[in-house]
Amino acid sequence: MKKLSSAKEKMQMFMLMMLCGPTAVMAQNSAGDYSAGTTALATVTEEIAKYVPIVVKLCYAIAGVVAIVGAISVYIAMNNEEQDVKKKIMMVVGACIFLIAAAQALPLFFGIGG
Repeated sequence: MKKLSSAKEKMQMFMLMMLCGPTAVMAQNSAGDYSAGTTALATVTEEIAKYVPIVVKLCYAIAGVVAIVGAISVYIAMNNEEQDVKKKIMMVVGACIFLIAAAQALPLFFGIGG
């Protein structure tokens, strides 16, 4: 670390410490009382739970679009007699299975539904 030699650098460091020091002190204004943090986490959990069904439907919609675009791509590859048609089929099916599995696992990850 460089040695602080000039008075200007020392003053800048002092001002930085005066600015950042009180922030750390005010971070926990009552030691041991975590009710505000617990309430905030509960609120965030409830808000996330509201969006999970929407994200599940979005995953299903994306899987549908991937399936349609993939089917068209495979059809074109088959008509052009390309060599890697099986690879394209496996990639499309794998992507659809992943999206459907993710949509099924998302509510379980957040503990919603059963």
